[in-house]
Amino acid sequence: MSEAEERELRALQAALAAEHAAVYGYGVVGGRVGKDHRPQARAAYDAHRARRDALVRDVREAGAAPVAAAAGYALPFPVPDAAAAVRLAAELENRLAGVYADLVRDSRGARRRAAAEALREAAVRSARWSGGSVAFPGLAERAGPQD
Repeated sequence: MSEAEERELRALQAALAAEHAAVYGYGVVGGRVGKDHRPQARAAYDAHRARRDALVRDVREAGAAPVAAAAGYALPFPVPDAAAAVRLAAELENRLAGVYADLVRDSRGARRRAAAEALREAAVRSARWSGGSVAFPGLAERAGPQD
């Protein structure tokens, strides 16, 4: 395997691990978010499950064993109520945008287009959850200070 293929596989595995974490996180979001946000949480949960499944196939096609989901994940902060659940959803999407930005950098062709689409979707969902956006989604060093 070439160095470029190894970088792409590492980025694929990182994206898969992030999608596993997002699926778990949206389970928490769905359990805490208010009734008005439940359809949005369900749509995001379903989208992340579909992305996760596609990444499993991509990793297998690359000749590797897909990274497994953990039994549980540490949340970045306590999620006792609906407001915290909304913040968690935005944080999950921000983290995914960063991982997909790395996959865009390390992939080519159709896989790169798919990663760019996943980055765009994460950025849009983050903006919807948080009510704001950043100039360079997925690139923390260019995002500027967060309010």
